[in-house]
Amino acid sequence: MIKNPFSAIILKEENEDNKGSVEFQVVSFTNRIRRLTSHLELHKKDYLSQRGLRKILGKRQRLLDYLSKKNRVRYKELIGQLEIRETKNH
Repeated sequence: MIKNPFSAIILKEENEDNKGSVEFQVVSFTNRIRRLTSHLELHKKDYLSQRGLRKILGKRQRLLDYLSKKNRVRYKELIGQLEIRETKNH
């Protein structure tokens, strides 16, 4: 069950059969990041959640780096679809 309505739109566009794809993993990490960010706005001293957020951000960044090296077009489409910034070194 998805709690945020904006993340439901993104996941409906993804193919449910391909949950191991880089794109699906990046989308699911992005949804978790947005959910944790909204949680941390309410609970500023939840340091364990802050650590979890940093770990997920690192995982997503590594997956995006991999995707940008393998297929630049899919990387650009995914960045545009998720409305996240491109890293400085790309």
